[in-house]
Amino acid sequence: MMTKITQVEIHEFGFNVPNLGNLTGADSVGAIGYMKGAVSRIEKFALVIITEDGCRGEYVTHWCSTPSTCAQTKTLAPKLIGRHAEEREGIYDDMKRELRQFDHMGQGPIDIALWDWAGKQLDCSVSILLGGYRKKLPAYASTYHGDRNGGLDSKEAFADFAEHCFDLGYRAFKIHGWNEADAAEEAENVLHVAKTVGHKMTLMLDPACELKTFADALYVGRACDEGGYFWYEDPFRDSGVSAFAHKRLREMIKTPILQTEHIRGVEPKADFLIAGGTDFLRMDPEYDMGITGGLKIAHLGEAFGIDVEVHACGPAHRHIMSAMRNSNFYEVALVGPDCPNAVPPVYACGYTDQLDCVDGDGCVPVPDGPGLGVVYDWDFIKANLVNKTVFGD
Repeated sequence: MMTKITQVEIHEFGFNVPNLGNLTGADSVGAIGYMKGAVSRIEKFALVIITEDGCRGEYVTHWCSTPSTCAQTKTLAPKLIGRHAEEREGIYDDMKRELRQFDHMGQGPIDIALWDWAGKQLDCSVSILLGGYRKKLPAYASTYHGDRNGGLDSKEAFADFAEHCFDLGYRAFKIHGWNEADAAEEAENVLHVAKTVGHKMTLMLDPACELKTFADALYVGRACDEGGYFWYEDPFRDSGVSAFAHKRLREMIKTPILQTEHIRGVEPKADFLIAGGTDFLRMDPEYDMGITGGLKIAHLGEAFGIDVEVHACGPAHRHIMSAMRNSNFYEVALVGPDCPNAVPPVYACGYTDQLDCVDGDGCVPVPDGPGLGVVYDWDFIKANLVNKTVFGD
């Protein structure tokens, strides 16, 4: 028997994060970093899907929480009323068409909440629904961007923080460099960190599309070659979308390229891969139309014999990775000395993606409770509520 969706709620809320400030004046995630004494106001939203039997599917966004994303979710939400919650594939397909003129970022939270609903309805975890078998996931510490404020403000500071992460249990470390994108400074940092911890940690570099020219990307990429980096991600200002440029870069350096964070969905990622633009695929269940969309990308990678790396962190990310053979590391993002990860502090069950979330082997657990396996702190969400929108009964 199928179960109809009767109500959808969107709870927008905010919270303060200490020692975190805007380094560039931009609104992107890459603009935030360490700033002693500053307080950043972060806004997220919680989505609740309720069916006729009272079962609730819930999801609180981690990184896909911009006003435009929330607006897309609000556009889609009323169209769920009367649909059967079990029909995730059909809903995925209809929502995908509905957002064809946009970037699809508002679709992921809905799909994830539907998976949470399904697990709760069947009294099992999303991991079990997916056939997941990985109970612990190797993690890497993924830094905030470099700053000039006494945090990650030098090559020595990056190396010291890598050592600290190693002491916590991490065996992999990813650098986000400085927004100024000085290629010489970036390359020097790459080599210094490699010299300090490269013998005991797997290293990655993610300029987050900050390098200004192909020549800069090539220069820093050759430093990655010298330092033995595991991957080189989103190097320059094409915004990560030019398959031709990254194919050329792949042909000129040895370090594997990781692309497609900024390309949404399975079909464009397949095109990028077939065009030779990347060695690894990037996938995020928030960005790529949910767990349903993320699975399609994971299987695309399997078909081509390549790995698919899950972007960012969260319970949905852990569940999907638990069912993926072809994925290497879980990203604990973003972290740095003396400032917390800016993910929402909404868990009443002990779940965390803060820097100390790994065990002594550098792994994070996959939640094993019903649905996403987390309990949200609704008292916190309600106490910090900015706006609430309800569709349906």
